[in-house]
Amino acid sequence: MSTPQPITLRGQAIAHGKLPLICTPLVGRSLEALMAELAVVLPKQPDVLEWRIDHFAPIADTSAVIAAAHAIKKAAGELPLLFTRRSTLEGGEPIPLTEAQVIALYQAVCESQCIDLIDYEMANDPAHIAQVRAFARANSVALVLSFHNFVETPAPEALVAKFLLAEQLGADVAKVAVMPRDLDDVLTLLSATRQASQQLQIPLISMSMGPYGAVSRLVGGVFGSALSFAVGAASSAPGQVPIEDLAAVLRVLERAMGR
Repeated sequence: MSTPQPITLRGQAIAHGKLPLICTPLVGRSLEALMAELAVVLPKQPDVLEWRIDHFAPIADTSAVIAAAHAIKKAAGELPLLFTRRSTLEGGEPIPLTEAQVIALYQAVCESQCIDLIDYEMANDPAHIAQVRAFARANSVALVLSFHNFVETPAPEALVAKFLLAEQLGADVAKVAVMPRDLDDVLTLLSATRQASQQLQIPLISMSMGPYGAVSRLVGGVFGSALSFAVGAASSAPGQVPIEDLAAVLRVLERAMGR
C-alpha cells in the first residue's frame, strides 16, 4: 500500500492532511451558473474546488474572470480553489484566446490572490511552463503540471516518466489522466501510480477515465494518488462519480484498511 503525499498550500497540508482529497469541478458558463453550482456543491463538503475556466463564456475578459474567482472564493470560504484551463488537445473546451493570452490570464489571476492552485499541461512549450511556474511561485500558488490522454493508456514506464517529468519541470503536484480500453489498462495506471508515488518527492494525482476507469477514482488513494475528482453538480471528465458515492467508498476503505 502506498501512502500518498499530502498536497500542501503555503506550507500547510490541505484538509489537515486528509488523503485522498475530494475535488469537485465547477463548469458554469456564467457567474450566475457558477454560483448556482456552488449552492449545490458546497453542502456536499468537498476538500477542493476546481474551476474549469475553459467552460466560462467571458474567459477573454480578464476582469470578469478575476471577479468571478473572488466571488467563488468568498462563497467557498477556506476551500482551496484550483484554476484550470484545459486545452482542446487534452479534452478541454475551445476558447477565443491564444496561448500567450492564456499565459497573461494565468499571471493576472495568480497576482490577484484569488486562487490557490493552478493547472497547466506539461505538453506546453517549456518556456511557457517556466513562465507559469515563476509567477505561481511568486504568488504562493501551487502548480499542478498535468498530462491527459483521452485515446489510450500508455505503457507503465511512459506513465511513470510523465509523473517524473512534472517534477523535473518544477511542479508542486504531478497529474496524469488516461483512457483505458479495458480493465488491464486500469491496472496499468494504478501500478504506475504506485511506482511513481515511491519515486517522486512531490504529491501526485492519477486517474483512469471513462466507465472502466471509475474504479481508479475510488481506490486511487490506496496506490498513491493524493486527490480524486468527483461530481458535485456537473461532471468535467468521463467516469467521475458523485461526491456522495466517492466519500462513502473512501470511508469504507479507511475503516477496512485501518487508516
